[in-house]
Amino acid sequence: MRVVSLVPSLTEAVAVTLPGVLAGATDWCVHPAGLDVVRVGGTKNPKADRIAALAPDLVIANEEENRAADLDALRAAGVEVLVTEVRTLPQAFRELARVLEACGARGRPRWLDEAEAAWSSLPAPQRRTTAVVPVWRRPWMVLGRDTFAGDVLARLGVHHLYAGHAERYPRVPLAELRAAAPDVVVLPDEPYRFTAADGPEAFPGLRCALVSGRHLTWYGPSLAEAPRVLGEALRAAGR
Repeated sequence: MRVVSLVPSLTEAVAVTLPGVLAGATDWCVHPAGLDVVRVGGTKNPKADRIAALAPDLVIANEEENRAADLDALRAAGVEVLVTEVRTLPQAFRELARVLEACGARGRPRWLDEAEAAWSSLPAPQRRTTAVVPVWRRPWMVLGRDTFAGDVLARLGVHHLYAGHAERYPRVPLAELRAAAPDVVVLPDEPYRFTAADGPEAFPGLRCALVSGRHLTWYGPSLAEAPRVLGEALRAAGR
């Protein structure tokens, strides 16, 4: 079996579960460390000719991370493409199982069972914290409706204030974000790399939580430790 992955989190899931199956991955596929496969460009601009030259049995993709036109070009070149949709945590577990089975796994990996157990054993949140969750600046963009990261936060007791927005990643002026007066501003380190020196200064007087983007937005082996890692970051901000 030869697989090309166009989704960093799925790359990690396949590489950890089925060593040797991956023939190619995007430039953004940085986990697991030291992954030695052919690089095929970015998630938004994969090189179809390079992928086809690898003669993969399957390309794995995601409806949000990858553009339909690129996936259609691969299909036109005779490449089979499996497209996932992940907007909730339960959906992530189902899609991970489907991808791994399609890639040749004969059973569920231990990490997937551990990840499901970690989330299913979470106690119900004692209180709800309001938040805004920027994912980009210049312009400012935040989590909106129907997102995987939003569902993850909700299970940790964090309600982001734009969950009912018409768009999934709306552009919102900074003044409006400040005026929303959330209990906490959640600043992940991807896709935009917010840091202690780049992000919190835009929200004077508001608590800010710097969190791992991988644990907030990736669906793969990192899900097993995500409740603990994210919970610690949120508690450190005094939410």
